[in-house]
Amino acid sequence: MNEMNITCQNTNKTYEVPMGTSLKAFAESHKAEISDPSFGSGGILAAIVDNRLKELGFKIMEPHTVRFIGYGHPDGRRTWVRTLCFVLQNVVSEMFPDKVLAIDYSLPSGLYCEIRELEHLEDGRHVIHQVSDEEIAGIKIRMEEIIKADLPIEKVKMRAEDVEEFYKKRHQSEKINLMHTLGRFSYSVYFLDGQADTFYGPLLASTGNLGLFDIVGFNDGFCLQFPMDGNMDKLLPMKKQSKIATALKEHSDWCAMMGVAGVGTLNKVVQKGRIVELINLCESLHERKYAEIADQIYARREEVKIVFIAGPSSSGKTSTSKRLALQCRILGLNPKVIELDNYFVDREHTPKDENGQFDFESLYAMDLDFLGQQLNQLLDGKEIELPKFDFKEGCRRFEGTRMRLQDKDILIMEGIHALNPAMIPGVDNSKVFRVYASALTSLSIDENNNISTSDNRMLRRMIRDNRTRGISPEQTLERWQSVRRGENRNIFPFQENADAVFNSAHLFELPVLKYYAEPLLRRIAPNSPAYTEATRLLKFLDYIVALSPSEIAAIPPTSILREFIGGQTL
Repeated sequence: MNEMNITCQNTNKTYEVPMGTSLKAFAESHKAEISDPSFGSGGILAAIVDNRLKELGFKIMEPHTVRFIGYGHPDGRRTWVRTLCFVLQNVVSEMFPDKVLAIDYSLPSGLYCEIRELEHLEDGRHVIHQVSDEEIAGIKIRMEEIIKADLPIEKVKMRAEDVEEFYKKRHQSEKINLMHTLGRFSYSVYFLDGQADTFYGPLLASTGNLGLFDIVGFNDGFCLQFPMDGNMDKLLPMKKQSKIATALKEHSDWCAMMGVAGVGTLNKVVQKGRIVELINLCESLHERKYAEIADQIYARREEVKIVFIAGPSSSGKTSTSKRLALQCRILGLNPKVIELDNYFVDREHTPKDENGQFDFESLYAMDLDFLGQQLNQLLDGKEIELPKFDFKEGCRRFEGTRMRLQDKDILIMEGIHALNPAMIPGVDNSKVFRVYASALTSLSIDENNNISTSDNRMLRRMIRDNRTRGISPEQTLERWQSVRRGENRNIFPFQENADAVFNSAHLFELPVLKYYAEPLLRRIAPNSPAYTEATRLLKFLDYIVALSPSEIAAIPPTSILREFIGGQTL
């Protein structure tokens, strides 16, 4: 029997293994050597093979470099969660054969799911089956039984016609729509306990590697909870966060009303040449939302003098502040912009992180006392001299720019800490209106494969930073986990402090982002550390039909997307 050389990065050793050996068999025979605390209690979940993510059923047919991963790795965690969703899908299909499960969007505490009736409301929205506490408990018990049984999960290549029959039996029309727009002859299908489904990424080899999870009633459906990043023994904390959940639900309902409940129906809109109409509708919705927030500010004009805008990376904060300023001007207010970045402490006073590096995202990288002092002076009607931070020299300067607030003036300021009350502890909160902006997409690939809002923002950032700052796609992908850690620490805990939430996601934006992002991702070489992530994103984008340059030209120059793809006139 032919033997292949396998270089295992976990052990820094090369092994000879018989051709056709599965990754699972190899890992089990070298379990003691490969073991790593970062795997967590779930053990080995998947593997990175030549910088491509593979399930443990992958068979070794040629020499490879292999790195086994667990829950501590983002791709290991995604593999675990996908498998948990497959178990949930099977149980709901078993208990509610005349209904369909929709894993709709991400919540701070997990995934929001609904069990939907087959009919729709007159406006296109779904009719939701209101799950009882007893039904939720029954779903959880049955899922635990499947996990305890350690049932195998098998991956099979099947003809498109046969796969479509599975979808019809499960009433998964969005999966069928997606298949029709892709036009492929075959699909990889996963089987569990006699039931089949498709997922856009590997699954675990069996259900026994799953562990801690919970199902909690939430709004019309429920939240599927799973362990925190890197800690399989502790669930994500259950946070109601009603404002964010409301914005996500509103976007989900609006997608349904537009007849675009998933990527498949969005692809059909593009293929039928109706995307410009959708662009115009989406831009009108944004304009309406800006106007609604401006109306709220105007209604409190006698007290509100400061508008803070916060949001995670690439949420469109800059465009939001400019568009909101325009709407305020229409109402007779006079917006003035102060950049919070000019209130950094001098470089030598910047706090450092656990690695001894300057932590510019820390709240205390800002001179909070000086910021509060200047804001209070403005609120008292006094004139101030605005600072200008010299990022090259790492110090504050004054260049003679002065400001005083008149009766109809309001300050607009945007920054990552703008929702944190600790930023301005000495300023009267009644004078402040806070806006949270983020791309809270509720569009899904299909019924049980939601789209990550984080991925959406990462694509935005990669396109913008490459275009305006000369930052390579590899650099964006490699930095993203650090960016996410900063958001989890500095932004997301304060979302509910917002007086208004602006959802900057556009229903048509993924076909736009694909046009710009796909060529950038394809430049990343297979030996790049960013290749695994680039491959995952390319696979995701492969399900989306891109817009043409003439269709992209229909996006108005004031659109929030223009902040990332260029051509903005704000």
